[in-house]
Amino acid sequence: QVQLVESGGGLVQPGGSLRLSCAASGIRFSPYAMGWFRQAPGKQRELVARITRGGNTNYADSVKGRFTISRDNAKNTVYLQMNSLKPEDTAVYYCNAESPVSGYDYWGQGTQVTVSS
Repeated sequence: QVQLVESGGGLVQPGGSLRLSCAASGIRFSPYAMGWFRQAPGKQRELVARITRGGNTNYADSVKGRFTISRDNAKNTVYLQMNSLKPEDTAVYYCNAESPVSGYDYWGQGTQVTVSS
């Protein structure tokens, strides 16, 4: 059974930082492309950052230079370091794992990030 468990969300002031973690189980982690998505109230879910099995990364324009995605294959974990947070970053953040064979997407349950003073 595939499980993606996010952690690290919370309330932070504008300009602050948070690091999200996503621990994967039930999959052979290293071949999977991993991503972070977010969904704000009333908006569609959007890609925030993605990292391939080879370590190549891509980011939404809105987070470039502020967010960094990384992975630790030994720990079956993907991270999202978020700096210089803005109120518009407020959303539920979801971890995603894309199967290298079928392209099937697995999702975590989400973690709330709220940026507010």
